[in-house]
Amino acid sequence: MENTKYNVPVVLTHINNDAHNFKPLPAPTGEYPYRLNVEKILGSTTSEIQDRMFFHMVGDTGSVRHSDFQATVAHTLGQQIAEHRSSPPAFLFHLGDIVYNYGEACEYPAQFLKPYQYYPAPIFAIPGNHDADINPSASSPYQSLDAFMDVFCDTHSRPISYGTDVNRQSMVQPNVYWTLETPLARFIGLYANVTKHGTITDEQRDWFVNELQDAAIYRDDQAIIVCLHHAPYSADTNHGSSIAMIDFLENAFAEASVIPDAVFSGHVHNYQRFHKTYADGNVVPYIVAGAGGYADLHTIALQDTTTVKPLERVNSDVRLAAYCDERFGFLKMGIVRTDAGLKLTGAYYTLTQPNDTQAKLYDSFEIPLQRPMFSEA
Repeated sequence: MENTKYNVPVVLTHINNDAHNFKPLPAPTGEYPYRLNVEKILGSTTSEIQDRMFFHMVGDTGSVRHSDFQATVAHTLGQQIAEHRSSPPAFLFHLGDIVYNYGEACEYPAQFLKPYQYYPAPIFAIPGNHDADINPSASSPYQSLDAFMDVFCDTHSRPISYGTDVNRQSMVQPNVYWTLETPLARFIGLYANVTKHGTITDEQRDWFVNELQDAAIYRDDQAIIVCLHHAPYSADTNHGSSIAMIDFLENAFAEASVIPDAVFSGHVHNYQRFHKTYADGNVVPYIVAGAGGYADLHTIALQDTTTVKPLERVNSDVRLAAYCDERFGFLKMGIVRTDAGLKLTGAYYTLTQPNDTQAKLYDSFEIPLQRPMFSEA
């Protein structure tokens, strides 16, 4: 019988306890509750995304090892904006792991500033585990996320130099976990530290519950999108699903009595689109988009893979609707206001050769947002 790949989430059969790797969080640069309105960045052009808003999403674009696709992904992201005659992507929301293997300032020029120097739109980000780790051999000591804070959580927008002539301004996100407010969506970005399957502090958990509840007030007009680096659900052989992140999210959803409209993550170096059906019938996409340029991709597990096993959860229906584990790529997402309400659209584009000049559409989907209230899975 042919050995097929899993179409459900898997977990690793052996997981090391790496809680000791947890790193203290840096102090916020903005005021609680750590929100940034996109109008502060886009200015008057915010009026152009009142009814139709498109944006890029991708993670794991960094690679300290040589990657033929790192610059290609960055180039095609920018090219896609340049070729749009109407409603171009308004920004890139980065899902973490901007630099490898440690979050060193000296790696930002080669891994981020130069590849993305021609990306014409703002870039927002949440940190990945590699962005937060510390190189024990560094010649100059530094704290976790020092460079990330300089680039993305500055108090004022200013040129980022790091010894290059790249013309990119620092972003003014208020914290490493934060909310981006836009006319059609609220992006609640989480930070899960450096452990393999993620660790979130009680303080951040309380903040997250409050942000979900606040977002629910506006959900007739704004989608609720949750972003975190560590993938809750995955069918790959390297990381597998994160039970820690699944439990964190579901417990927070229950406490807030709010389920988001979509959950995005990176960490796993491929593309996976899961659909989770809740007890009330509402379907929430959990999407992994971590094939942004790192040298190695992660494969979906075959059913005879001994290092993984199917994720078993009571009263939970999570299915893998689409995946791509052999190509690099990125998402172009959209939120459109229709007479029937908001609609989430998604398109995943892939690159087959390092010198590709055009990304190819690999997967697309549309999900009407029916504004689900909480119903325990």
